[in-house]
Amino acid sequence: MKASTRVVLGLDEREVAEEVMHFLDRDGARVVGTAEDPRQLHAAVQQLEPDAVIASPRLVRSGPSMNGSVLLTLDTAESVRSLRASIDAGARGFYLWPGDRERLSESLATLSLAEASVVGTGRAIAVYSARGGSGGTFVATHLAAAFARRDTECVLIDFDPLFGDVAAALGRSNAEETRSMADVVPVADELTPQHLEEVLWRHPEGFRALLGPIDPVTGDELDGAFFSSVVRVARSSCEVAVLSAPRHLGGATRVALKEADRTLFVLSLDVFSFRDAQRALAVLEGELDPEAIGFLVNRAQRTEVTARDVERVFGRAPIAVIPFDRKAAEAQDRGRLLPRRSRLGRAFDRLAADLTEEVS
Repeated sequence: MKASTRVVLGLDEREVAEEVMHFLDRDGARVVGTAEDPRQLHAAVQQLEPDAVIASPRLVRSGPSMNGSVLLTLDTAESVRSLRASIDAGARGFYLWPGDRERLSESLATLSLAEASVVGTGRAIAVYSARGGSGGTFVATHLAAAFARRDTECVLIDFDPLFGDVAAALGRSNAEETRSMADVVPVADELTPQHLEEVLWRHPEGFRALLGPIDPVTGDELDGAFFSSVVRVARSSCEVAVLSAPRHLGGATRVALKEADRTLFVLSLDVFSFRDAQRALAVLEGELDPEAIGFLVNRAQRTEVTARDVERVFGRAPIAVIPFDRKAAEAQDRGRLLPRRSRLGRAFDRLAADLTEEVS
């Protein structure tokens, strides 16, 4: 094992934590931080940026972001609940203590220098719409174009393995030569920026896109660990990764929202959109940092529900209001983006500028 492997340990049983710590110390790893609850674990990972996190499934069930670190889960007994929590959190492996300690050691030993160095340097922004038809794909594609116009290296990732329509929105759904997320599945366990670069498609606007798999069966087989790896590698090869998250709150969506530095909840000005967003937030309570959530109103026009109602219902004003434009639906149906000089183009330019200034 390389002596520089830095580990954060997140175990809620102190005796087990001490045993694991002593074992890792003898084995050559360096424990740089410990945690006993999800909040402590989240803080340690964000501050210390370790190569690997070894944690109890109970601590990662609430969704602390791994911030590009490799997640390995460990428990003293195997259960369906522990395995499910590990999968949903994107764990690279699940180990029983103490029986699997040698296997744990081997996993740390095979943590390659290339993999360990892929620590997120770029930001990840998730775009999520709890209600179908609110325009999540429209926002994600136009936001990626707006970042590119600011000379920001951007990668757009379609996180929906079954019903993703980013390819269609960009006019690539029938292009046989276009590669997709399915093309990196064979190298998922050793994914590198080079692997990802080979399958990214560059849009004329300047951003690159990882399109969803054409084969829905292949897409359904992808797990949380795969999506987490994709985000980690994408962060290392761009300044901003825009994650187009599926509506349903499955493994892919949860990974996108957990890994994101900023999550944009897309709303349309109707009661059903607000209600579905409230339900999604209730399900995700405790998994996301409330301060990282921003609400974006899409296709705003005069209705009984107004943009001001966002603050009344959700406790904060929208970070952007995208006006209604009759040309938007036609353009998306034809796989085209609206031009920069259009009213919507200017609105997305302002949004990209605001999101950039948040970290400047």
